[in-house]
This record gives sequence, structure tokens and C-alpha cells, in this order.
Amino acid sequence: MSLIVAGRFTTFPAAEAAAQTLFERGFVEEDVTLFFVNPPGQHSRHAQDHSPHVTGAPPLHATTTGHGATIGAAAGAVIGAAIFMAFAASLPVVVIAAGVGAYLGLQVGAHVQSRRAHAEHHDRVHREFRHSGVLVAVHVCNDNQLDAAAILREAGGTDLERASGSWRQGRWADFDPTTTPVPLGDLNQQHA
Repeated sequence: MSLIVAGRFTTFPAAEAAAQTLFERGFVEEDVTLFFVNPPGQHSRHAQDHSPHVTGAPPLHATTTGHGATIGAAAGAVIGAAIFMAFAASLPVVVIAAGVGAYLGLQVGAHVQSRRAHAEHHDRVHREFRHSGVLVAVHVCNDNQLDAAAILREAGGTDLERASGSWRQGRWADFDPTTTPVPLGDLNQQHA
């Protein structure tokens, strides 16, 4: 794992100016990257995305409702058949009742599961603590992490954070915008 220090900027020009200052003070281009982080709730979590920090709220797919629909259909079929069997109805009537019960159960189960998935998505969005903006991330070591943080702060960076992550090919490869940042305490308080 690599040690990473990052700060948030409101514009790309401000972030680019901070990166230039880092270069002027001895940091190399392979150890500095900048990228935009969307507002909470707009972070895609799907494997087909090319970048882990690029946009898109996850859609609620039909497969989300599949399990609830299956349970509802089975329960509806059993209940429908049981009701008509209790009245000693003929076999065709029991089969039709089971079919109608399955259909109604399918609808109810899918609706309940869809609402549950929507509520879970809503809860996840409201637990995200990372603000949107342009993040400048710097691959550092123990000796220069405070220097990088001070440069980011002087350049106008806010929400300074420290992370352990995978730094590959000049970028923070495993950045996850939904994780809660670990603040660099003293430097963040100086700006407040």
C-alpha cells in the first residue's frame, strides 16, 4: 500500500496551480494526479465503468426485484390454492386460483423489493461524507507527507486527507469516492 495525501479544490485551474507548485517544490509528475469527484450519490459502483471516480448513480435494475418477485409469486400461488382448496373447489379452479395468486404475489413481491433496494440506495447516499470537487492526490512517503499537505493547504486546498491506497501508473488506482476520508487534523484546523 502507498501513502497518499490529497486536498480538494473547487476548480480545475486551482487544482492545476497546486499541482504546478508541487512540481516546483520537487514532487515528480508520476506522484501527482488530479480528478473530479462527483457529489454524494452520483458515484457509480459498476464494473463496466472505466474509472472508479467517474459519475453516475447506480440504476435499480430489474434483477434487484427478482428475489422479492419470486418469493411473492410462490407465496401468492400457495395462498390462492389454499383458499380455494379449503372450499373443496375443483382442480381447474384451484389451478386458476394458484395462477392468479402467483401473479398478484409477483407484483407485490417485486414492488416491496424495489422499495427496499431504493431505500438502501438512499441510505448509502446519505452516509457518504466526501464533498465534490477536484481532488489533487500526491503519492508521498513518511518524510514528505507533511510537505505535500502544506503545499496543498497554501494553494487553497480544503478537506486535506491521508490514505493508504494503490498508486499505479501515476494515479490513485483504488480510489473509492464513497469511503469516508481520513482527515489530516492539524492542517485542516489551521484553515478553518
